Amino acid sequence: MKLTENIRPITYLKTNSADLVGEVNESKKPIFITQNGEAKAVIQDLSMYQQQQDQLMMLKAIALGENEIKSNKTLKQSEVFTKLESKYKL
Repeated sequence: MKLTENIRPITYLKTNSADLVGEVNESKKPIFITQNGEAKAVIQDLSMYQQQQDQLMMLKAIALGENEIKSNKTLKQSEVFTKLESKYKL
Protein backbone atom coordinates (compact mmCIF):
# COMPACT_ATOMS: atom_id res chain seq x y z
CA MET A 1 0.00 0.00 0.00
CA LYS A 2 1.31 3.42 -0.92
CA LEU A 3 1.04 5.91 1.92
CA THR A 4 0.37 8.69 -0.58
CA GLU A 5 -2.88 7.13 -1.83
CA ASN A 6 -5.25 8.18 0.96
CA ILE A 7 -4.33 11.69 2.05
CA ARG A 8 -6.90 14.33 2.97
CA PRO A 9 -6.47 17.81 4.43
CA ILE A 10 -7.91 18.53 7.84
CA THR A 11 -10.55 20.79 6.28
CA TYR A 12 -11.89 17.76 4.41
CA LEU A 13 -12.09 15.90 7.72
CA LYS A 14 -14.03 18.75 9.29
CA THR A 15 -16.66 18.82 6.55
CA ASN A 16 -16.80 15.12 5.60
CA SER A 17 -16.11 13.18 8.79
CA ALA A 18 -18.99 10.72 8.36
CA ASP A 19 -17.91 10.00 4.77
CA LEU A 20 -14.32 9.40 5.91
CA VAL A 21 -15.44 6.95 8.59
CA GLY A 22 -17.53 5.11 6.02
CA GLU A 23 -14.60 5.04 3.62
CA VAL A 24 -12.14 3.54 6.12
CA ASN A 25 -14.73 1.00 7.27
CA GLU A 26 -15.40 -0.09 3.71
CA SER A 27 -11.87 -0.02 2.27
CA LYS A 28 -10.06 -1.08 5.48
CA LYS A 29 -7.28 1.32 4.41
CA PRO A 30 -6.15 4.17 6.66
CA ILE A 31 -6.59 7.80 5.66
CA PHE A 32 -3.83 10.25 6.48
CA ILE A 33 -4.88 13.71 7.61
CA THR A 34 -2.66 16.69 6.86
CA GLN A 35 -2.49 20.08 8.51
CA ASN A 36 -0.56 22.88 6.84
CA GLY A 37 0.77 20.35 4.34
CA GLU A 38 2.21 17.97 6.96
CA ALA A 39 0.86 14.57 7.94
CA LYS A 40 -0.60 14.90 11.45
CA ALA A 41 -3.05 12.06 12.06
CA VAL A 42 -4.40 8.76 10.76
CA ILE A 43 -8.01 7.57 10.62
CA GLN A 44 -8.20 3.79 10.70
CA ASP A 45 -10.91 1.15 10.76
CA LEU A 46 -11.35 -0.23 14.29
CA SER A 47 -11.05 -3.89 13.26
CA MET A 48 -7.84 -3.15 11.36
CA TYR A 49 -6.49 -1.24 14.36
CA GLN A 50 -7.24 -4.19 16.64
CA GLN A 51 -5.61 -6.59 14.19
CA GLN A 52 -2.53 -4.37 14.09
CA GLN A 53 -2.36 -4.25 17.90
CA ASP A 54 -2.68 -8.04 18.10
CA GLN A 55 0.14 -8.45 15.59
CA LEU A 56 2.35 -6.06 17.56
CA MET A 57 1.69 -8.00 20.77
CA MET A 58 2.62 -11.25 18.99
CA LEU A 59 5.86 -9.71 17.71
CA LYS A 60 6.63 -8.45 21.21
CA ALA A 61 6.07 -11.94 22.64
CA ILE A 62 8.37 -13.44 20.00
CA ALA A 63 11.08 -10.86 20.74
CA LEU A 64 10.80 -11.53 24.49
CA GLY A 65 11.06 -15.27 23.84
CA GLU A 66 14.12 -14.81 21.66
CA ASN A 67 15.75 -12.71 24.39
CA GLU A 68 15.03 -15.42 26.96
CA ILE A 69 16.61 -18.04 24.67
CA LYS A 70 19.72 -15.86 24.24
CA SER A 71 19.89 -15.38 28.03
CA ASN A 72 19.51 -19.13 28.70
CA LYS A 73 16.25 -18.55 30.56
CA THR A 74 14.60 -21.67 29.18
CA LEU A 75 13.27 -24.91 30.61
CA LYS A 76 13.01 -28.36 29.13
CA GLN A 77 9.51 -29.49 28.27
CA SER A 78 9.60 -32.16 30.98
CA GLU A 79 10.51 -29.52 33.58
CA VAL A 80 7.58 -27.33 32.54
CA PHE A 81 5.14 -30.24 32.80
CA THR A 82 6.54 -31.26 36.19
CA LYS A 83 6.10 -27.72 37.52
CA LEU A 84 2.55 -27.51 36.13
CA GLU A 85 1.60 -30.89 37.58
CA SER A 86 2.97 -29.84 40.94
CA LYS A 87 1.29 -26.44 40.88
CA TYR A 88 -2.13 -27.80 39.89
CA LYS A 89 -1.76 -31.08 41.83
CA LEU A 90 -2.34 -33.27 38.77
